[in-house]
Amino acid sequence: MTGRNALIDAARGAMRHAYAPYSQFAVGAAVELIDGTVFLGSNMENASYGLSLCAEAVAIASASTAGKMADICTIAVVGGGGDPIVPCGRCRQLIAEVQAVAGRPVAVHCSASSGQDVRSFMLDALLPHAFGPAALAPAHEPRHTSDPSTGNL
Repeated sequence: MTGRNALIDAARGAMRHAYAPYSQFAVGAAVELIDGTVFLGSNMENASYGLSLCAEAVAIASASTAGKMADICTIAVVGGGGDPIVPCGRCRQLIAEVQAVAGRPVAVHCSASSGQDVRSFMLDALLPHAFGPAALAPAHEPRHTSDPSTGNL
């Protein structure tokens, strides 16, 4: 496994490629798999702010695209000014999904852009009582059934 500082450095490298022309708030993330493989992500802003992507979401999606989401064990996020940043609520929820799929606790290392001050958390400390797959009913009943004889769809 990659050490915490190496994972923070990888996230700092990804931060350099952030596209943040509106906020000037560059963020980088690195997700580590159980075999030591690292996937990177950086935030990507959009003039329509709601379409912006967080660095953590990009890194997690990269691992998922490679078929490796269940292998994620550690995440590092770096950005901002002098204080370590932590994942936003949406990203915490994405990490909770990773943890549920992986079936193991996920560590989250947070740092400012300097990489000097690192704070580490387990996801459950950042997002207690997370909503996840277990909260969904095992089977969903359709609201309407199709009946061609009555014209109901």
